[in-house]
Amino acid sequence: MGQGLIIAAPASGSGKTTVTLALLRLLARQSLAVRGAKSGPDYIDPRFHEAASGTPCVNLDAWAMSPARLAALATGEGLLVIEGAMGLFDGAPPDGKGAVAELARQFDLPVVLVVDAARQAGSVAPLVAGFAGHDEKVRVAGVILNNVGSDRHEAMLRRALAPLGLPVLAVMRRIATLALPSRHLGLVQAEERPDLEVFLDEAADTLAQSLDQEALLALARPLPVAGPAKALAPPAQVIAIARDAAFAFAYPHLLMDWQAAGAEIRFFSPLANDPVPEAGFVFLPGGYPELHAGRLAAADVFLSSLKRAAETTHIYGECGGYMMLGEGLVDAEGDRHAMAGLLQLETSFATRKLHLGYRHLRASKGPMAGSYAGHEFHYATTLKAEGEPLFQAQDAEGAVLPDMGLRQGRVQGSFAHIIDAASRPL
Repeated sequence: MGQGLIIAAPASGSGKTTVTLALLRLLARQSLAVRGAKSGPDYIDPRFHEAASGTPCVNLDAWAMSPARLAALATGEGLLVIEGAMGLFDGAPPDGKGAVAELARQFDLPVVLVVDAARQAGSVAPLVAGFAGHDEKVRVAGVILNNVGSDRHEAMLRRALAPLGLPVLAVMRRIATLALPSRHLGLVQAEERPDLEVFLDEAADTLAQSLDQEALLALARPLPVAGPAKALAPPAQVIAIARDAAFAFAYPHLLMDWQAAGAEIRFFSPLANDPVPEAGFVFLPGGYPELHAGRLAAADVFLSSLKRAAETTHIYGECGGYMMLGEGLVDAEGDRHAMAGLLQLETSFATRKLHLGYRHLRASKGPMAGSYAGHEFHYATTLKAEGEPLFQAQDAEGAVLPDMGLRQGRVQGSFAHIIDAASRPL
């Protein structure tokens, strides 16, 4: 049976991704069985986990997924290192559902708290004490100090923490080359980092200098026993999926569901001007089409084959894929690029506005008919959206939102990303 532990932090930006990647790479280099998981809705960090460990990474979303689904996705051999999202207790309103703390409760796993100590000394003690004592069902079992400036700084931090009785498992020094570059949706994608292997090895080497590996591994606890869990049925027997730097945001667990049910998946690259493969369903995932809008607008083979496919095949786009299905996309510089023209939709990044949150979704007809748990995370502005809506929508608190997305013939899409089948009907 596999074991697990959780890497969390008091707040975003504390360095838990760097620490998680360093740990995964360090253990993988020792040929230990280790794999990563990411709490919450995140497409980017899991690809870094996979690069660091050499094993697939899953999302564990305690807001969108049932306990049975979470246990089934977590099951496996070796050590599962779960990286939290945001702060340890940060989840969806009104009660924080979906926070990584909920995984700690459900799985009964220990939490290693990563603290950015760059601007702290003695104050680190009440901070850690507060997190350790906040919820008796969430066990903070150790601390990793990040961004420590000097030996003297480290001594001050250790002295302050000593009365708490929590082990300081590692001390990461402040190193500029370990900063992860980001853009508006999160980190720059793993496949866009030509120096990724160098970065991962440097992070592992830095952690190894101070890590009490034996003590950290001794904290791990058995993962829950997995039973049957509901999965999403494939929308067709053969599914064509866009996959490249512009369309990278497809959840692996959904693709695994489809394949486990016998569906065949055929990947293609719009950026490489690939034609859409023959299929019963075409999926354009989210990503960064705004960064590649000129190339996509010039991808004549892809565009013509997508329009032909729309005559006989259902096509579904999420977020970036939805924008691709529209008539035009205005990039951050204000330049408009013609898109596929299969939906009466115009979007723009010239004026950015954040749209963020979990979503309850329901489609009443077509291949997407059903109720789903999903999320929205984008900065695009809708300039025009005309036609039949795709989803009825509510936010995490159940407040009714305007209908989302569009349907036109066999083509449909919205800004929402589906995470899983809904645990409750809309």
